[in-house]
Amino acid sequence: MKKYIVIINGSGGTGKDQFCALCASYVKCKVVSTVDKVKEAYSLLGWNGDKSEQHRKALSDIKDIGTKNLDHPFTYISKIVEKFRTKDDQILFIHSREPEEIARFVKEFDCITLLIINPNIENIKSNHADANVFDYKYDYKIYNDGSVEDLKLKAKQFIERLFNEVCNKR
Repeated sequence: MKKYIVIINGSGGTGKDQFCALCASYVKCKVVSTVDKVKEAYSLLGWNGDKSEQHRKALSDIKDIGTKNLDHPFTYISKIVEKFRTKDDQILFIHSREPEEIARFVKEFDCITLLIINPNIENIKSNHADANVFDYKYDYKIYNDGSVEDLKLKAKQFIERLFNEVCNKR
């Protein structure tokens, strides 16, 4: 069975999660983020999930500490990739922001990179993770500049390109 690890990136609110969900209507997908555990830790401190600029910056800062001191999220993602390779999921989407981190994942796990762009969404610049979204040369770019139906078609075309076959909904 063909399996792909796809690093997905884009500014906040561009439709990354929606794109992953649409892809999952064609093939079995798992979606994780390099900030999953960071969000859990921040929640323990009282964070309620608000994605204001202040909290985005805090999440970025906490992730930086974990990266520097514990090599997290690399160790977290490594465990996810190991499990993915033994499961029946066909695509593992990994949300990752920082160019250096993306390059490391590509080298270690032979990933495909994907950038979701929505020209109607202003780029976030309050922290380096969000500000540097465009500082990587991605394998694929998807422009989320239309309706949900348009994005659904782009998801289908992306899956068909990866698997070299025409998709029918599961």
